[in-house]
Amino acid sequence: MPIRSQEIITLLQSDPDRMSALRAICGLGLPDCWLAAGFVRNMVWDALHGYAATPLNDIDVIYHDPEDRDGTVARVVEDQIRGRSPHRNWEVRNQAVMHLRNGDAPYLDSADAMSHWPEIETAVGARLKPSGEVELLAPFGTDSLLAGHLTHNPKRPYELFMSRVISKNWLQKWPNLQIVSEVKN
Repeated sequence: MPIRSQEIITLLQSDPDRMSALRAICGLGLPDCWLAAGFVRNMVWDALHGYAATPLNDIDVIYHDPEDRDGTVARVVEDQIRGRSPHRNWEVRNQAVMHLRNGDAPYLDSADAMSHWPEIETAVGARLKPSGEVELLAPFGTDSLLAGHLTHNPKRPYELFMSRVISKNWLQKWPNLQIVSEVKN
C-alpha cells in the first residue's frame, strides 16, 4: 500500500523519538533548518517493509546560513544539542558551505543543497513549524521514496551512488527497494 506525503507526516507524528528530535532542533533558531537524510527516508522504508523503527546511525541537522562560513555556529549548535540529547549522534551541517566540499556552485538554500545529494530519496527533510505542525521539504517530491525506489541523482557520479547503496547495506536492510538509474522528468 503506497504511503502519501500526509502519511509521512502522520508517521513522524506517531514516532515519539522522531518528534522529540524535531522538537530539539525547533528552538535552535537555525535558518532554513531541517532533519534530513535517513531521518525521514529510513522511517518510510521501514513502513514500506512493515518493520519497527530501525536505529539511526546519526541524525542529520542541515541548515543554510551564508554568514557562518567557518562553521562556528554548526560547532556550537552541535555541542549544545548533544548536551541536551546525548543519546543521539547529531551531525550539524551548514549547507551554505557544503558546495566547497562538493565542487558545486554555492547552494541557494537547503532545498538546493539537497538537490545535489547522490540519491533523491535521501533528499527529504522535516521540521516543526512555529505552530507545531510537521513540515516536509523534498526538492524531488516524495513519490520515488514512497514507491520504494533508490534513484541515482545525475548531478553526482553513478559510482558514488552505488558505493553508498553497497556500503550502507540498504538492499539487505530493505530488500524490497528497487534501484532506478535516473530521475524521471
